[in-house]
Amino acid sequence: MIKEMAKDVANVKERCQEAYQKAVVLQEKLNDAITLVDPSEQLESLPEGGLFHGVPIALKDNVSTKGILTTAGSRILSNYVPVFDAEVVTKLKKEGAVIIAKASMDELAMGGTNLTCYTGPSLNPWDTKRMTGGSSGGSAALVASGVVPMAIGSDTGDSIRKPASFCGIVGVKPTYGRISRYGIIPYASSLDHVGFFTRSIEDACISLQALAGRDDRDMTSSYREVPDYLSLLDSDLTDKKIAIFGNVQDALTNETTKDLFTNLMKQLEKKGAKVDVFHFSEDLMKAMLPTYYLIANCEATSNHSNLDGIRFGVHEKGDSMEEIMTNSRTKGFGLLIRKRFVIGSYGLFEENQEKLFKKAQKVRRLIVDELNECLKEYDCLIAPASNDIAPLLNDTSRDELSDGYLIVENHMVIGNFSGYPSMTVPMGMMDGCPIGVNLTCRAFDEVTMFGIGKAIEDITGYKDLTAEVK
Repeated sequence: MIKEMAKDVANVKERCQEAYQKAVVLQEKLNDAITLVDPSEQLESLPEGGLFHGVPIALKDNVSTKGILTTAGSRILSNYVPVFDAEVVTKLKKEGAVIIAKASMDELAMGGTNLTCYTGPSLNPWDTKRMTGGSSGGSAALVASGVVPMAIGSDTGDSIRKPASFCGIVGVKPTYGRISRYGIIPYASSLDHVGFFTRSIEDACISLQALAGRDDRDMTSSYREVPDYLSLLDSDLTDKKIAIFGNVQDALTNETTKDLFTNLMKQLEKKGAKVDVFHFSEDLMKAMLPTYYLIANCEATSNHSNLDGIRFGVHEKGDSMEEIMTNSRTKGFGLLIRKRFVIGSYGLFEENQEKLFKKAQKVRRLIVDELNECLKEYDCLIAPASNDIAPLLNDTSRDELSDGYLIVENHMVIGNFSGYPSMTVPMGMMDGCPIGVNLTCRAFDEVTMFGIGKAIEDITGYKDLTAEVK
């Protein structure tokens, strides 16, 4: 779709204005954007050519945009207008992309529901009584509802890949360093990835082609050459070795999800893949979530110490510097964020760093070591992205100590611990809503990941899947 749009230079203005108007209409139903951006000014100075020439896109609202409100879903940044563009914005503008929305997100990207944004929850376009997932839920909803063919997200635990599952689209978290994070409001620096949503594997290839590359302003970005992902796209699975994530498969409780996944694995075998089951240490799998929470919240506490109500952002009055900061942070942050900062501060206390923070880092290393053992033999690790379709907005039934939650709903963090490329694609439908399957491959092997993803897309037929919002 992106390739065809970019070639259709005659209808650029009409296309972008139509996307903007659709975003305006759906905003009342989905609340999936924080700021809608009239494309008129961008269309007047659109560069010639480019992979995204005249293609309307959306950006998660933690992506800095010069002159456009950028809140990261938090009240404390509800008046923040950056004076610079993030590197991904610069790249997309050079390729001719047109920004029409800054998308809703969980506050400061800390969450998996998209219920904590200060402007209210983003709603699932397949069923507005359900969550989009988070933290990049607004971006996912804008793609799934057909407003834009691509939207930028960020992924620290599964914040692109879980919403992709719940919204029935492709969600890509590339290798750590493949896309610059310059200008992205951070969550946890060792886990954060910039990624994106599309409705097809081909569009995912084009998107990574446009976004990838070295940026000297992000010292973690890679010097590796960027392949032409689309020309290398090959869905032939002959001699491909795929490992089923056995711990996740064993912990599934939804019979329909089990059947969809089992049938998909049989179809991959028919296409020539060798499919086996690989089990990780059960103790390490149950330690993934607490390890993630400790590392992520410690890093977040450090990263967001600058949100003090003094240098920028919302300022609350006080009789002293300390009182200004206390009032600004108390009123500026939601309850969930304040809880996470308490956890992070506790983990960073000097007396706790060795027994908590550094210990979590060692557990992370053990988990990655097991993944490396798996990927020495296999080209891809695969599992359902979730046990079920998107939860209802008021669903409080989950047991957070069960294997179904600790393992099935949190296994994708292994892609953030390792930094390896990981992607969710649609697997099937139940009760009128989609559910996805997740792939994780070796570092910088997005070519293989896209190839297997394309084979799955060919099997399911879920290319350009779009929700009809009611």
